[in-house]
Amino acid sequence: MDSVHATDRPRPPRRCDLLLTGGHVVTVDDDRNVYEPGAVAVLDGRIAAVGPAAVIEAAWQGARTLDCRGRAVLPGFVDGHNHLFQALARGLGEGQSIWPWLCAFMWPYSIAVDPDDARVAATLGAVEALRAGITTVVDHHYAPTDAETVLSVADAIEAAGLRGVVARGMIGHKTAVAAARGLPDALFRHSVAEELDITRDCMQRRPRGSAVEIWPAPLNLSYVDQELVRGAVELARTHDTRWHTHCSEGAKDPASYLDAYGIRPVTWLAAEGLLDERATLAHAIWLDDDEVKAVGERGAGIAHNPSSNAYLASGVMPLRRLRDAGAVVALGTDGPSAGHRQDMFETMKQTLFAQRLDTLDPAVARCEEALELATREGGRYVGSGAGTLAPGARADLAVVDLDRPHLRPLHRAVAALVYSARGGDVETTVVGGRVVVEHGRCTLVDEDALLAEAQERAERLVNRAGFGPLTTPWRH
Repeated sequence: MDSVHATDRPRPPRRCDLLLTGGHVVTVDDDRNVYEPGAVAVLDGRIAAVGPAAVIEAAWQGARTLDCRGRAVLPGFVDGHNHLFQALARGLGEGQSIWPWLCAFMWPYSIAVDPDDARVAATLGAVEALRAGITTVVDHHYAPTDAETVLSVADAIEAAGLRGVVARGMIGHKTAVAAARGLPDALFRHSVAEELDITRDCMQRRPRGSAVEIWPAPLNLSYVDQELVRGAVELARTHDTRWHTHCSEGAKDPASYLDAYGIRPVTWLAAEGLLDERATLAHAIWLDDDEVKAVGERGAGIAHNPSSNAYLASGVMPLRRLRDAGAVVALGTDGPSAGHRQDMFETMKQTLFAQRLDTLDPAVARCEEALELATREGGRYVGSGAGTLAPGARADLAVVDLDRPHLRPLHRAVAALVYSARGGDVETTVVGGRVVVEHGRCTLVDEDALLAEAQERAERLVNRAGFGPLTTPWRH
């Protein structure tokens, strides 16, 4: 009888922190692998291995194992544009286009928000996001914007288990464009220099690489001072971050900028050398061909927000033209007051439907592309490498229950996720290898206490802002 050499013996399984087995593993990796059944091994907050279930299960033994049979395992979503402080005004302000909505509703609301309101709203938004499989968020925060409130919002997001960015909204002094557009005086609390100083302080206290970073964020490219934008870009370059702004969301935005400065806003960015891969522009609906070309050539990022764009009747972003030009496009939910649900499943579906209605071409965008925008392209947009299940990637992932009537029969996992799934189908969310949502509930937050406090604060805030009549059914 031949002896067995030591090198011929099966190697014992390696230990990992978490092993997810038996699911439909949708990696969105470079090769777009889907393993059915598949498995994912997590070690030290990173993906250690991913592949066919039999192969991974033979090679790895988890300190904890999650049985994912009948479930999809996919990368956690990246929400490229949000306003978490708006969570306390959900469902109000209906039936207005973007500028009346801002002037009559959102600006008065944001002026009435106090620091504790902002913290509770951010926690509520973070919990909602995590429960829907979102693991990274870009929170464009502008109410209030003192350093301590901005940092407390970042702390609240991190404490819930979410990672991402608080993009500090900066507005500076009242420009001629801002005056013409009807922005209230109470918004203008700081000079340009003060805005930049406060943001610099926040960035130094939460530097690049923090679980929740701080980015400079001129509030809206169309009406803030050009020197504020220049200063924001310089801050981003100095601290090796990205910067964020609203861009050409309303149909009148480029025209008002052209009237004031003799040039369109994105054309100005490009001409001044301020448009590159550090720029993350929310909306970018009303771009002309030269602006689309400039965004693409410089590899800038665009956050597409189809649900809020439909809610406010703002228009449809030129997705195909921007992507063909080379732009990096992520998806965003745009806050609980305009997008209403932090549900990237809904956002993916709305992305496809809006493009098809706009072009009357049912093949202009497909479900696979929508999933890429919500995951790996979002990772490119924030510069984190998130959004893919591949060895070495951050272990940010979501587990979706597919054993539900609206998801059966199952023929294509990607199609089921994009067209039929919803945020409430997420069972488990993992961020950095840590299970932060289990059985559909956050593990790091007392949800019952949070909901009670949020309701109480929302009612007081609505009364303080004078929005009581907006809460009456069938009256607007």
